[in-house]
This record gives sequence, C-alpha cells and structure tokens, in this order.
Amino acid sequence: METGINAAIRQQFGLKEVDIRTYSPLALAYIGDGIFDLVIRSVVVGRGNTKANELHHRTSHIVKARTQARLIDGLLPKLTDEEADIYRRGRNAHSPTMAKNASMSEYRKATGLEALFGYLYLTGRFDRILVLVKEGLVLIEERI
Repeated sequence: METGINAAIRQQFGLKEVDIRTYSPLALAYIGDGIFDLVIRSVVVGRGNTKANELHHRTSHIVKARTQARLIDGLLPKLTDEEADIYRRGRNAHSPTMAKNASMSEYRKATGLEALFGYLYLTGRFDRILVLVKEGLVLIEERI
C-alpha cells in the first residue's frame, strides 16, 4: 500500500491513479511549486517561531525563480538520467507567463526544477525531494 501525502489525498477524495506520463510538464511544475513551497515553509517554521512577516520574507527569498535557478544549477550533476530528463522537459515547456523579477532563463530553470519536484512527489519519492532541497541549499549556501 502506497503511503504519503499524495496517497492520503487520493484515498480521502476518491481520486484514481493517473499515469504520470500523461501529465504535461507545466502540470508537474504546478504541483511541484506547491511542494517546494511547503518544504521551505516547513523548514523556516521549524527553525523557530517568529513574526509571520519574517517567515514570509525568509521563505519568499528561497522560492523565487532566481534562487531556484541557482539551486538547480548546483544540483544538475547530482540528478539521475530520469530526473534530468524530467527537468529538461519542464525547462523547455512554453509557459504563457513569466516571473516578475527573473530573467527568462532563470524562469525556465525554475519551472524545470518545479516539474522535477512535481514528478517526484506524484511518484511517491518525497524523500528524494528532501535530499535534493537540502543538498541544493547547501550548494548555494542559503540560510533559512
């Protein structure tokens, strides 16, 4: 029996298992964005109670496209072939929007990273997300 947040959500809401290969890279990035935000928020809150505004500031500094682009640049050599393929699909997807404070290159890299996190989440590999986020933050020396 599959465990984890996604499995619990599917069970509670009666959602059917879907072939992950049918999801577009932007759909993967959509869920991956939320998962990455959840991980960073959890770490920020876990490091100590403070004002909500400060929690938001610490979190938004990490989840912005520019920082995500730096993170994936450091992680690329550590990805498996499968993970690198998912990242490239997300990076190369044509999005109708762009980040306000990031270059097109940074935005595409961030979308690729989010697609990878979405894929890993939907395939039940949340532990791999945590390893990559932890390693990525160390590589870019971000303090949260």
